[in-house]
Amino acid sequence: MKGMFMVAALALSGAAQAAQPGDLLAGYEAEARRAEAGFRASASRGEQFFNARHGGEWSCASCHGNPPVGQGKHAKTGKAIAPLAPAANAERFADAAKVEKWFRRNCNDVLSRACTPSEKADVLAWLLK
Repeated sequence: MKGMFMVAALALSGAAQAAQPGDLLAGYEAEARRAEAGFRASASRGEQFFNARHGGEWSCASCHGNPPVGQGKHAKTGKAIAPLAPAANAERFADAAKVEKWFRRNCNDVLSRACTPSEKADVLAWLLK
């Protein structure tokens, strides 16, 4: 729970505006480790997850592109989406509350459920690679 509390604390504090992607990754990884002993985030699993359709119509890449370093476009509305990778967009993963908001929305769209901490950690590990 420490990782979950770390992410929640960042989201609820003034530090939410100054979160670092690596700190968020560490929080998700720690939370996942409580459910799966020895868990370590994997960039390769994150890339596979990002590009997979998971039984639905969309993947993460459907809107964010592959690689996610350029401007994306929402698959349904056509709305422009700023680059997802932090290397291409320093504002990504800099606000823990926004990160949680968008994981919640996008995971529901792609998976029809919430992402697990291990899925979040893997995707973030790939995006930070």
